[in-house]
Amino acid sequence: MRFYYQPAAVFVCSVVLAAAAGSASANPQDGASHAAEQVQSSVVSNGRDDRYLFLESPQAAAAAAPAQRRARRTAAKPRAVAVASGRPSPTLVSEARKHLGTNPTGRARLWCGAFMDMVLRRTGHAGGGNVARAYASYGARVSGPKVGAIAVLRRGRGGHVGVVAGVDPNGNPILISGNHGNTVAEAVYPRSRIIAYVVPEG
Repeated sequence: MRFYYQPAAVFVCSVVLAAAAGSASANPQDGASHAAEQVQSSVVSNGRDDRYLFLESPQAAAAAAPAQRRARRTAAKPRAVAVASGRPSPTLVSEARKHLGTNPTGRARLWCGAFMDMVLRRTGHAGGGNVARAYASYGARVSGPKVGAIAVLRRGRGGHVGVVAGVDPNGNPILISGNHGNTVAEAVYPRSRIIAYVVPEG
């Protein structure tokens, strides 16, 4: 069998292939642009964005308001840091030391709080009352056993309170306090018993 060359058929096939290639090489963004134009025309009508028409309804706006308020409340906000407004008072130490070996309160028992109250008042500060543990809420808190601060300790079911006069090498506070062996005394107390260190306000 013999094959014959036919120029007309080859010419027609070339034209078809060229048309297909031209269609494939067209700008690929044309289709995306056309789709975007369709979306835009369906979204925007009469100068309004149809996606947000619900905002034109007072009822819908009222329903959306609580969610907006919650979002505002949950936004991160800087927190205020509490700063102690008081400071240790060396005059508490000197006043307390005047009474070493005595009981200036006239009370027979549980008088460490009464002694602390007396020392505070005599040095021009507000008194803190007669209950030792109540001094944990007195004045302003400080982070450690600063000389002139007030130390509040656990003691059985009650508590104990005294003025910090120093700190031993192990970090235990040295306190001047009332009702230590039925007298005002200066002694080391275990730091593990500390509830709080406070200072007078102002």
